[in-house]
Formats: sequence, C-alpha cells, structure tokens
Amino acid sequence: MNQKDVAYTYIDTHSGAGVYALDSFQATKTGEYDTGIGPLWNATDVPEALKPYLDLVKAMNPSGKMRYYPGSPWVADQMARPDDRLRLFELHPADVKILHENVRKAEAHKAEQGERARGKRVIIEHGDGFQSLKKLLPPPSRRALVLVDPPYEVKDDYKKVRDALEEALGRFPSGMYAVWYPVLQRMESRQFPDKLKRLPAKEWLNVTLTVSTPGPDGIGLHSSGMFILNPPYTLAPMLRETMPYLVQVLGKDAGARFTIETGTQVTGAASARLAGEGPRAPVGNARRASPLSGKGSLRLPGQSMVREGEEETRTARPSGTGARRVWRPDGSAQGKPQGEPQAGDQGAARGAGKRPAATGTAGPRAATSRAGAPRSGVPRSDAPRGGPGSGGPHGGSKNGRKGSGNR
Repeated sequence: MNQKDVAYTYIDTHSGAGVYALDSFQATKTGEYDTGIGPLWNATDVPEALKPYLDLVKAMNPSGKMRYYPGSPWVADQMARPDDRLRLFELHPADVKILHENVRKAEAHKAEQGERARGKRVIIEHGDGFQSLKKLLPPPSRRALVLVDPPYEVKDDYKKVRDALEEALGRFPSGMYAVWYPVLQRMESRQFPDKLKRLPAKEWLNVTLTVSTPGPDGIGLHSSGMFILNPPYTLAPMLRETMPYLVQVLGKDAGARFTIETGTQVTGAASARLAGEGPRAPVGNARRASPLSGKGSLRLPGQSMVREGEEETRTARPSGTGARRVWRPDGSAQGKPQGEPQAGDQGAARGAGKRPAATGTAGPRAATSRAGAPRSGVPRSDAPRGGPGSGGPHGGSKNGRKGSGNR
C-alpha cells in the first residue's frame, strides 16, 4: 500500500485495545506469548519479509525485554504515512477506552518528533465495524485496506463476515480485504473459506498455519487462516518464503504445516468445482428418483441438462474459472490450476514478485493465531485480545472466546 504515492484508508472492523502488556497478570497467567512471539524474539535467521514486523515489535521494547505487544491498529499506525487515514471500530467498551488512550499517546509522540498530519488522521468509533463499512466505502482516495477480525463467538459471525464483504465489494470492488478466521472442527469454520471464494472479487489468496496435530476432542485452536480478497501480487511469493520458517519455529509436532491457495473469482456452475473436478454429481436420492434413471432430468442449481451422448464431452471440458493452487511446506504445488499463466507469460512474470512486498497487517500477520480478549461485553478469558500466543507471532489460543473454543 505504501509503494504508491496516493493516500489510502485503513479500516479495522474489530480493533481491540491496540497495545497489550505482556507483564500484566492476564498475560503472565497464560504465558501464551512464550510459544508465539517468544521463539521469534531472539531469532537471527528470519526471512527478510518477516524482519520489518519483528523490528516493529522490538521498537516497542527498547530495553530488550518483551513487555509490550502491538495489535493490528498499532501496526497499521506505525506503517501508514501522514496522509493515510485509519478508521478503527471496537464494540467492547473497555477495549475502546484503552484504544483511545493508546492512539492518543502514539499521536503525541509523533507530534514531538515533528510529524503532523492534515486533518484527523485516526478516528476511533465505539460501534459495529460490519455496519460501518457502508458509510466508509468507497473511500475518497479510492484505495483501502480493510481488516476483518471478529471474535467468532457465535456461528452468526461467519455469516456476518461474508455478508459484509459481499456488500463491501458491491460498493468498492477494487478494495483489498483481509479476513482472519480460526480453523476449527465446527462446520461453519470448515465451510468458511469456500464461501469466501465465491465472493465477487477478481482474485483471492487463502493461507493457513497449523502448529500442532488437532486433539481427539477437537478443543483448542491448532490452526488459523487469513483470506485476502484482491491481494497484492507480491504477497503469495512472500508467504512462500515466510511460512516454512514459521512452521519450523512455531510447530509443536509433526502435524505442523501450512497451505497457500490462490485463485480467481468463482461464479455460476464453476463454483461447484473449485479445482476443476468436473460436473457436480446429484446428492442423496436425486439420481435414484430420476424418471430417466440418472440421465440428468433432475439438476442441481447451476448444473445444465446433459443430453445422451454428451457425457464424455462435458467431462473433458475445463471449468474455466476458479483457478486454484495449493502450496505445501516442501515448496511443491498440488496440481496445475485452470487458467493460470504459463511460464513466459506476462502474468507469470508478475507472480515472480520482483518488487519488494509492502509491509502491513496483511503480511507477517497472515495465518497466525492470536489470544482472545473480551468482546461485546462478554468476558471470555484473561488473555489479551490480539496479544501473542502459541499459534504464531500474533498469538495462539483463543481461550474461552464464547462458543469457538480456544483461539
């Protein structure tokens, strides 16, 4: 976002407190940062793409001892330029009060250094970030990065995210939207990425990080993900460089791994076969109930009538949209996606990521877990929201977030 001179707007729908004290009673009680930011604190062989993030965390702790940890608003404030604008939303009354104080201190420090922005650079609102997107999009500069990071306390949060993004894309299709989500056993979590792939965005990127093998009881957060709509073309190459290192440093057992998927908008019948598996098959008793004994008289939504003799032709035809590539920790890719540029194409050259990746909240933070904090006035745990935990540099277990297990 900083590579262009044009100003942009950063929107955080669930901001939290902004800064967290690691020596507080809540943080020392859980000690989650010992398996999150802890292993990275003194690391010397970190990938280049991860260094700006670690430098930012260390700048908050000039004594060399980990005492403070940044949430997403603090990271965005430090990376944004004087003409860029931050719009921060938080529902929890205690968190929004702390956020106001942290932002006030940051702006006072910048003023002492002679850095002054025109107009109100950071605006904090005690309210629903989902609803607030309507009045902010499209932004005056026509450039925006939206971070959507709800607590997923209830099942409706998954639907709210999708609905809010669909409306936001209708208002501002070229915006960049980054969504954090927990990878849990519950059905809503497993289906969530596929639903986001059907949104009307030109391109998408989905990256997940697993730090341990899921437990037999399904309790606890072992994996999390970041889903980015309209991602910068430099992001995927940066993640392929960084994610193997995070697996190595943060992994707890042989189940630690990562995945990276990239693709294009999926619409119509192609949404049923994201990886080009071929035509949809009838579900349940649909074929058995067909008067023509399975010749296709009963069709699913988006499935055209297959006439007799056309089966082989239809099966061999590529799906055309919904290209997807899954990267494994060893650097290999699963299959060749339909419609992806071949070697030598201009698109392939762009994918090589020759330009340095912009540093921001959608970078090193991607696919890392974070500790939870109270939301919507409902106490969840003693762990600070957005603080460091066992799942990655931004934290691990979502302890006690209502209805969603550990984050």
